[in-house]
Amino acid sequence: MSHVEKYFAQAGEIARTIDFDTIERMATGLAALRERGGRLFFLGVGGSAGNCGHAVNDFRKLCGIESYAPTDNVSELTARTNDEGWDTVFAAWLKTSRAGEKDGLFIFSVGGGDAERNVSTNLIHGIDEAKKRGVQIFGVVGRNGGYAKKMGGDNVVVIPTVDPAHVTPHTEAFQAVVWHCLVSHPKLQVQATKW
Repeated sequence: MSHVEKYFAQAGEIARTIDFDTIERMATGLAALRERGGRLFFLGVGGSAGNCGHAVNDFRKLCGIESYAPTDNVSELTARTNDEGWDTVFAAWLKTSRAGEKDGLFIFSVGGGDAERNVSTNLIHGIDEAKKRGVQIFGVVGRNGGYAKKMGGDNVVVIPTVDPAHVTPHTEAFQAVVWHCLVSHPKLQVQATKW
């Protein structure tokens, strides 16, 4: 089997085995967030940060949910990183945004954060700040034992690992699959797509 055949076979396996119930719960939770006038804040780094910006567009335009990602504002992100440090950049941003009980935090991450290994500590501090403020946690991650899954519980879907060598590409690809499923969900979509 060629790499291409294997990769797409793995993608098919993920699509068949992903936790549909969790995604349904996420749709219900996000609809409730919109109903109470909450905002949705997206956090991610690397490829996941790029996904955050795209998801903000879709949730705002298609679902009518006020959404933001700190990684979309390069000036603020780099100023905070330079002056305050990378570890606290997301937590500080949530403080300034006055995130509160009506709001949601949506994490896109491969590992979900791991304090012991010093990985994605900025996400960990952001999640901690959100929890302290009563913000509901959502997410799409690639590791069951990561911090985002531990803190978000039933509103965080874990992309099944079908090949340890392809956890990152499959997770980042399926972040898009999951959020596109959500923004086209009848509970959430209020604006039709053009095509």
